[in-house]
Amino acid sequence: MPANSLERLLDRLDESKRPAGAGGRARLRDALRQTARRRFRDAASLIRFHEILLFMRAHPQGAPLLRETEKLLKTFSGRVARLREDGADTFPFERLEVSGIAGTGFDAIFGYDIVRWLARAHPRRVRLVWDDEDDRAHLHSVFSHFMPLFEEEVYVDTHTPFRRWLSAATPRGESELHWLIRRFESLPVSEKIRAELFDPLKLWVRWELKDSRATRTHARLPTRATFYHRAPLLERRDVKLARELDAPPLPIKKLSRADAERVLAFGRDAMCVRFRELHGFTHGDARTVLRADAGRGLRIFVWGALPARRLPLLAYHCGMFVKNGVAVGYHEGLSLFGRTEIGVNLFYTFRDGESAWTYARLMRLYKQLLGTRTFSVEPYQLGGSGNDEGIESGAFWFYRKLGFRPVLREVARLVEAEEQRIASRRGYRTSPPKLRRLAAGHVLYETPDAARAGEWDRFRTRNIGLAVQRRMAREFGGDARKVRDASVAEVVRALGATREKFDEDERRALSNLALPLALIPDLARWTVEEKRAVAAIVRAKAGRDELNYLRLLRRHARLRRAIIALGTS
Repeated sequence: MPANSLERLLDRLDESKRPAGAGGRARLRDALRQTARRRFRDAASLIRFHEILLFMRAHPQGAPLLRETEKLLKTFSGRVARLREDGADTFPFERLEVSGIAGTGFDAIFGYDIVRWLARAHPRRVRLVWDDEDDRAHLHSVFSHFMPLFEEEVYVDTHTPFRRWLSAATPRGESELHWLIRRFESLPVSEKIRAELFDPLKLWVRWELKDSRATRTHARLPTRATFYHRAPLLERRDVKLARELDAPPLPIKKLSRADAERVLAFGRDAMCVRFRELHGFTHGDARTVLRADAGRGLRIFVWGALPARRLPLLAYHCGMFVKNGVAVGYHEGLSLFGRTEIGVNLFYTFRDGESAWTYARLMRLYKQLLGTRTFSVEPYQLGGSGNDEGIESGAFWFYRKLGFRPVLREVARLVEAEEQRIASRRGYRTSPPKLRRLAAGHVLYETPDAARAGEWDRFRTRNIGLAVQRRMAREFGGDARKVRDASVAEVVRALGATREKFDEDERRALSNLALPLALIPDLARWTVEEKRAVAAIVRAKAGRDELNYLRLLRRHARLRRAIIALGTS
């Protein structure tokens, strides 16, 4: 391979993108300038150049290199256009791992709430796309709500020209997508039912990104100062969880409504251009957005879900990692008392960065904000349930080396054997079949001040749900409405709350929480103070922010014991 070939230049850039002192910066600058002058002939090389630049933008090694990086990122729409002019295959730009580059676009299927949001946020760039070969039978009943005489057409002709009907019904000057969204919004049903009617249609939308701020290339959140990486990045061996979790609280700021809305929009864009939908990004509550300054240019944003979209029992929080203004990943926490099921996804481009340190900072923030003392990681994150990427990356060992422990005895025995092999055999690597066995169960990390070691080992919220289903089948003939109504009546009576008034959100919370509460055999015999505390917990579940719900849960020792017992197999 010639020393100055494009592939070799990209190799040099990739090797130099991680800080390595003044000499490393000089080599990076030289490789960057040589590569910038080249004309790219294929999408794969241009994609690789883009991802290196984006990593450098999030981890800048100095102000001159930052300016050069930004200057080059601004050329990408033109570079993609030149590829098209040259007749190159541009489909690789639409792959899941790399979608979102300036000058490109992609087709995707999103749910109702996201399609509606995209149509409003990017009205000139998002449109419906159709494949005439697709089976559109599922459109029959829905289109009949919007188009007079449509049901007759469907009855007479099995090959209904849906696109012609939609085009004929759409007013001049309005797109088919906007008209269809307006029609769904006019249905006299709840938002939840509208989504349930829309989502099975599986309509494709085309998003032409062009040079918009939604692209991964240009998306930035404003920052007061840039953190320059002049020393090597922090490695996993530099991170000690016990030390991190014992450190002083991180500075946290509650955002104004306007700033919060901007962060949520930024987050939705960041997810959508990567073909992702996450509950908390779709239904995030702007009243709850917090920003934590984690250091080294990293900001962690956290928010909760709207009251109508909250989970029945768990408190839900999610958010984004933003490094020097660049979205580098997202997180999700499902909490109950002092336990949090933690999920983290760092975007492909940034996994060569300070992943372990970023993860540890999030755990520190969760402990501070959510009161978490037991962190749980579910098997999929470890490489289970068909997560081949987790197997390839050896995700289990990432968590194990941070200090997480497996809860299944058979996995713990395998871990012990593998750690002995790793210690005694130089270069030994755990095989994919063994990694799948290691990912068979949850792993936990308990802080030294956790209430009682091991109490959450066999707990699963699923066990509570299954217990409710068994009661529904046994006592109510499998009728969901009957078991809900009976549970609410029993719990209200047991708590002595018959005279209390609940608003709509509180009634929804009561309807959900009553299902497990009704399974507590001695609830009626609890003290007056314990019962009042349960009623306050129900109200807090529907309150402005679920942080208060978690605080009240942690104070109720008797409820904690009862819920853990219900969820322990």
